[in-house]
Amino acid sequence: MSNFPTRTPHVLRRLFVACALFGLAASAHAANTLETVKQNSSIRIGYANETPFAYTETDGKVTGESPEIAKAIFEKMGIKKVDGVLTEWGSLIPGLRAGRFDVIAAGMYITPARCKQVLFTDPQYQLPDALLTAKGNPKNLHSYEDIAKNPDVKLAIMAGTVNLAYARDSGVKDAQILQVPDTTAQLQAVRAGRADAAVGTQLTMKGLAAKGGEKVEAVTEFKDDPSHIGYGALAFRPEDKDLRDAVNAEMKKWLGSEEHLKAVAPFGFDKSNVTSKTAAELCAQ
Repeated sequence: MSNFPTRTPHVLRRLFVACALFGLAASAHAANTLETVKQNSSIRIGYANETPFAYTETDGKVTGESPEIAKAIFEKMGIKKVDGVLTEWGSLIPGLRAGRFDVIAAGMYITPARCKQVLFTDPQYQLPDALLTAKGNPKNLHSYEDIAKNPDVKLAIMAGTVNLAYARDSGVKDAQILQVPDTTAQLQAVRAGRADAAVGTQLTMKGLAAKGGEKVEAVTEFKDDPSHIGYGALAFRPEDKDLRDAVNAEMKKWLGSEEHLKAVAPFGFDKSNVTSKTAAELCAQ
């Protein structure tokens, strides 16, 4: 026999409804990442090693154009601690959605396909692409079409980047594509002769050429579809619209300012990279 007092069905129903409503309210509150990161004054950013967008310095510091923008914006929002979570490029979106970090700060391009998986801020920069080749560009490569025309040419592409689709759309065969995990592997592939060229943003390829010494060079005379100009932004989980909107509001006031340009200048960015495009425009393309 139970020791608990007998409850009428009416009372039990009311208790059940009250518990259900409390549970829903608690769940909704727990899902508000904006409140959580503000309360803790701490946020986690996911990044991949790609100079100059985001990378780890030898002393372990996380820096680059995107992390430095994230740090400045979050500080303005009262969030003082920004922890970096290093991730391979292709795992950034899955890692974000799985809760390994709260925002992607890796200079990720806004594309319609990615817009279906994450929420982007308005872009923090615009940037064309370039090639990295052996010194003197011996295969005379200046476009994806040049690569497609010569089946012996190998192109190193960082896995998970938009360049993979651009190359295939231009007729480059999968047998010609060497997918690698990061830009260091792109440089190594070209230096070792395993790839005739690597493709990526103009700033990245220039940076690799400077790091690679006399064996390689950046080919900035790259004929590409104007629609392939990259627009990089911070990215958030679909359920974190409040957080994305709060960051967007701060960025709108700050991007293009003297303080912003000073913060990104060490990474090769200047006023020419500032754009008035919006995430909504780019997602709708």
